[in-house]
Amino acid sequence: MHWSVIGASLLSVAVLVGAFGAHALRERLDDYARGIYERAVFYHFVHSLGLIALGIAATCGAAAGSAVTVAGWGLLVGLVVFCGSLYALALSGNRALGAITPLGGVAFIVGWIGFAVALGSRPA
Repeated sequence: MHWSVIGASLLSVAVLVGAFGAHALRERLDDYARGIYERAVFYHFVHSLGLIALGIAATCGAAAGSAVTVAGWGLLVGLVVFCGSLYALALSGNRALGAITPLGGVAFIVGWIGFAVALGSRPA
């Protein structure tokens, strides 16, 4: 997969949802919901950048093997589950959605460990 392309595409989505939250949702969200939404945008940005870095590392040969695939899918699943559940929680107010968020956090951890393994699989 082209992890950098996916990451760059997700960054454009992060900008869109961030701007939407800052402008269209300013009056709709209370402080608690706004904080959750902003946290989702922050993690969305950071992990999209991680996907870009993974793609660059894989392309230039600094990272290799199946760990690249594990890293990419971990970061991508984390983005969808972690950030998605926080966006949904902020917009709906349904706190039960917060129970899903840690699954996305686990996916992020798997993704970053996979990235480290992928980097370590290449000679220095």
